[in-house]
Amino acid sequence: MTAPPDDLLPWCRAQLPGTPAAVLAPLAGDASFRRYFRLRWDGGTAVACVAPPATEKNTEFLAVREQFAAAGVRVPGLLGADLRRGYLLLEDLGDALLLPALDHASVDGWYRQAMAPLLALATAPCGDLPPYDDAALQAELDLFPHWFCGQLLGLPPAAAASRCFDDLCARLLAAAAAQPRVPVHRDYHSRNLLITGGGLATIDFQDALCGPVTYDLVSLLRDCYCRWPDDEVYRWARAFHGELAARGLAGLPDADGFLLAFDLMGLQRHLKVLGIFARLWLRDGKDGYLGDLPRVYGYVRDVLAAHPGEPSLAAFAAWLDAVVAPRLPAQSWWRAP
Repeated sequence: MTAPPDDLLPWCRAQLPGTPAAVLAPLAGDASFRRYFRLRWDGGTAVACVAPPATEKNTEFLAVREQFAAAGVRVPGLLGADLRRGYLLLEDLGDALLLPALDHASVDGWYRQAMAPLLALATAPCGDLPPYDDAALQAELDLFPHWFCGQLLGLPPAAAASRCFDDLCARLLAAAAAQPRVPVHRDYHSRNLLITGGGLATIDFQDALCGPVTYDLVSLLRDCYCRWPDDEVYRWARAFHGELAARGLAGLPDADGFLLAFDLMGLQRHLKVLGIFARLWLRDGKDGYLGDLPRVYGYVRDVLAAHPGEPSLAAFAAWLDAVVAPRLPAQSWWRAP
């Protein structure tokens, strides 16, 4: 972990008059270029974030923080911001991530708590959030053939750029476009949810868009960092659908249509994540996500297998088994999911 910039501590103290003895200590980072430090003083703590303006969406972070808070979503309070330098001073919500707390005895209660903010967002306006449209979804899908198939597995371009992938993408984009549009966090999962005295709080929301209602739900229930039985996942998804219906969300499909949309949205997300995790290693030198690739690949393969009546999914599954699967055992990170 690197030391904070020399002017960060004086800046933090200026945001909190009366804290002359404050000190900074580094905190674990994430997949971005942001760096975090805990500010401590007699009687309190805060979190200082160094978010380089050239790479990080600081203006968006501040705007989404206000928007989510107005919708009733628990987010860190803002104590100070310097957009020129990329410095943020935030309420300290602690270190209690949801992921380590999840077990078979507690997951049902935790997920019901975690779905409450998503229900709040589903009935809130999108405001100025940009659209999560076909172009954005396709750009994410394109990470799979380039980074996962081509760069990580070494597939030649002709094999990685399969026609059946294009057909699958068309199906996934159509399914996403047919859903009600709501504010979407885009990375709503157990590593971005914190257990606080006031309930669950969420972080890392600066990439929020106005998009499909199932996106955040599948991010939560088909988490890239843990997995639960499909029967439980569908039970939670059905309960969420029932709550949306009770709130009168316009354009909501029936329960079976919602579950199909949920599966197809998850397929889009997990193909994207395979590409992102490969890129984090190959481009950014971050190998901490390689161990999660088998789980994410397992999600993809299992959803494909669950819908044999969908021609584009069946064709892509056959291609995956014939072209991609034979290369997996040679990877040092691979294990059967």
